[in-house]
Order: sequence, then C-alpha cells, then structure tokens
Amino acid sequence: MNFLSITDLSGLEILDTIQLAQSIKKHGPQNSLANKFIALMFDKPSLRTRVSFEIGIKRLGGETIYLSKDDIGLGTREPVSDIAKVLNRWVDGIVARVFSHKSLQILSQNTNIPVVNALSDLEHPCQALADILTIYEKKTTFKNINVTFIGDGNNVSSSLALACSLVGANFVYASPENYKISDNIWKIAEQYSKQSGSYISWTNSPQEAAQNSDVVYTDVWASMGQEEEKNLRNKDFQGFQVTPKLMSLAKPDAIFMHDMPAHEGEEISKGMLEHPNSVVFDQAENRLYAQQAIIQKIFN
Repeated sequence: MNFLSITDLSGLEILDTIQLAQSIKKHGPQNSLANKFIALMFDKPSLRTRVSFEIGIKRLGGETIYLSKDDIGLGTREPVSDIAKVLNRWVDGIVARVFSHKSLQILSQNTNIPVVNALSDLEHPCQALADILTIYEKKTTFKNINVTFIGDGNNVSSSLALACSLVGANFVYASPENYKISDNIWKIAEQYSKQSGSYISWTNSPQEAAQNSDVVYTDVWASMGQEEEKNLRNKDFQGFQVTPKLMSLAKPDAIFMHDMPAHEGEEISKGMLEHPNSVVFDQAENRLYAQQAIIQKIFN
C-alpha cells in the first residue's frame, strides 16, 4: 500500500486511522517495524516532518536512513526511476518529501515497497491526517463541524479540503481569486462532500468564511520554492491575515490551527500561536501519532 494522497483512504479508513493514532498516543505503538529499514528521502528540509517520522519509525521498532537533496540528487544526478529501483533492493519502505508529485508517482511505479508522501507540491496527506486527528480530539465529531481555511490553495489546503469532505466535515475556503485550490482537487472534494453529506464552499471574504466556524486554519502565503513570489503574494493576500478580531467572528470555542512554520505579520498577527484558542502545538505533536498510525496500517 502506498500513501500518496489522502484519497488513498476512504472516509471510514481515515476515521479508523485517527482512532488508531489516539490509541498509540494513549498506550504506545506496536512493534510493527521490527527489522525494517525506511529511507527518508527529503528533497526539501523540514523540522516537524523529519523529527516526527524518525522518532515515530524508531518507536515502531524500525530504523531510518536519511537521504538529503545532496545525497541523492533526485531527478538531477540520477533519474528518479533508477533511484527507486536501487532503493527497492535495500529498504522496506520510502518516506519522500519532494518538490514534484510526479517524483512520488515514479517512485511508486518502480518499486514494490510502500511509498509515503511526506509532502509534494500537490498534497500533504500526513499533515491532513494530523489535522483531522486534532479536530476530532477537540470537537469529538465531524458532523456539522465547520472547518474554515483562509489562505493559499496549496498542498495543505488541498489535502485538508479532501479530508474534510471524506469524513463529513464542512469545508469553507477563503482566498483571493487567483490563489484558489486547483479545480481538479476542488471537484473531487465536491464529489466526496456530496457522498458524506457535508458541504464545501469558496469565498474571497475571510470575514464571511470565519462566521460560525468551529475551526479557523491558515498557512504561509508563499511556500518553499515560491520565495521569488513572496512580495507579490504578500501584496495579493492583504486582508487575509488571521487576527484575534477575525477569530472573534467564529464560534466562541473555535480552535485556531496552523501547520507551521508560521510568519507573524504575514498570514497571522503577532501572538496568534499563543491565542487562547490556538491548538497549533497539539496539532504539531499529532503529526507523530498520525504518521505512526498510517505506517502501522501499511506494514501490518
């Protein structure tokens, strides 16, 4: 089993995975990776992703081999397909954090070992699992829960839209017109929302989106690899900053989420990570348990 997209799981499988994550969080993981070696292939550096995967895999009884951009030269020094075929002979699984989702597809097509998407330009399914786990912990249900995402139509918002639609949470999205979630992903999310009895909607008004929200979520306006667009994006996203004033439009017990790293003065105002309704550090912690759960399911 590969885990390249959050849609590789059904709504019921997502629920099962987050319940397993809760069990791991409370009781600890099984020793399901004994004598297994997992390659951590990181074309992009990361704090949360690397540490949570390394610790999670080792607590599951496995070993990790970290391969940085300089170690492998994914698609530059050597074709992705060749790298995949070589690693296939040595390791038991690949966790890959890449610039291009196409690289993940090539890896999976040229191996018979599990490939896990630790982030691509298209999706961030492990983050979405942690997000869904956090929402479930705080709200205990997805029925009639309004999840609002304010910001760029990037990999994080895309996977979250799909995940919410799969589990039956409502998803409200606010962005400038030119920064929407891709039409392809939006249409898939619409189909899932109809099946699960939830709804998704888009607006260019953050204030409208925040009304009656149970969850207010934002992310950076310029992701890694978009540094040259930062000044333009900062200009285009004016008015989309999440502030205490914007949070006050949501329900009194609404939670504030951010996958981090965060940039005060850009997508959030100063102090938002410490806002009384912020759960960002619980959310970061839950990356560990969500990822352990999906890996345990893959290898069991």
